[in-house]
Amino acid sequence: MKAFVLDIDGVMTDGKMWYTTEGKMMKAFGPDDHEALRMIADKIEIAFVSGDHRGFAISKKRIDDIGFPIVWIEGVENRAKWIDENWGLKETIYMGDSIWDAPFFERVGYSICPADGFYTAREKADYVTQHNGGHRAVAEACMHIREKFL
Repeated sequence: MKAFVLDIDGVMTDGKMWYTTEGKMMKAFGPDDHEALRMIADKIEIAFVSGDHRGFAISKKRIDDIGFPIVWIEGVENRAKWIDENWGLKETIYMGDSIWDAPFFERVGYSICPADGFYTAREKADYVTQHNGGHRAVAEACMHIREKFL
């Protein structure tokens, strides 16, 4: 596998969107995930994607802070094209949690879903973590990737 691509919301975060009258203000990111990503970063390329236009600046700030690339890509087909152009779909491990990720899981080389992902995503994933998104699911996924692929 050449890359580990993560859909940020519901994977690195708990998936909740915190709104005030001014709009989307915060997202909750969990512990240990960034340390686990660094543990495998010298062996596999890591990148993040988001389709959350309004909350992208929040996600970008966190991912920039831990030193990985993040791109905003709207739509599954655009995401598939971007991954295919960069690493090849079948050479990519993809981690997602949503209703839109379930059919996408069948197109990538290996798929991972947090324990609290949408039920169709859990059913289609190659691996489902024991941890929820934003609660060490990414750390667990990194340990799994290290044992299985690296």
